[in-house]
Amino acid sequence: QVQLVESGGGLVQAGGSLRLSCAASGRTFSSYTVSWFRQAPDKEREFVARVSWVGAITYYADSVKGRFTASRDNAKNTVYLQMNSLKPEDTAVYYCHAQHDWSTNNAWGQGTQVSVSS
Repeated sequence: QVQLVESGGGLVQAGGSLRLSCAASGRTFSSYTVSWFRQAPDKEREFVARVSWVGAITYYADSVKGRFTASRDNAKNTVYLQMNSLKPEDTAVYYCHAQHDWSTNNAWGQGTQVSVSS
């Protein structure tokens, strides 16, 4: 079972940038599609971005399209979320999720807090 550890969150001013990392341990990210979700206080968890195993194809929520970039480094077993032009409404706990492409194996990270001040 893959285990995920996120890092890179913090406090930044509006317009700033952060890069989140999601590192796999226990086994590799091979054949896992990795997604980023976020949850703001008193709101439901929402999808942010996804990067596939095959072809590293990315997909984004409309709210972050053009500002966030998901990528993966399979040699390092790490997936990244580069977040630029951050807005206060991006403030949330960000989670990564790994879903195996051909089985029900999946895992969530513990979350990392991103706070954007106006």
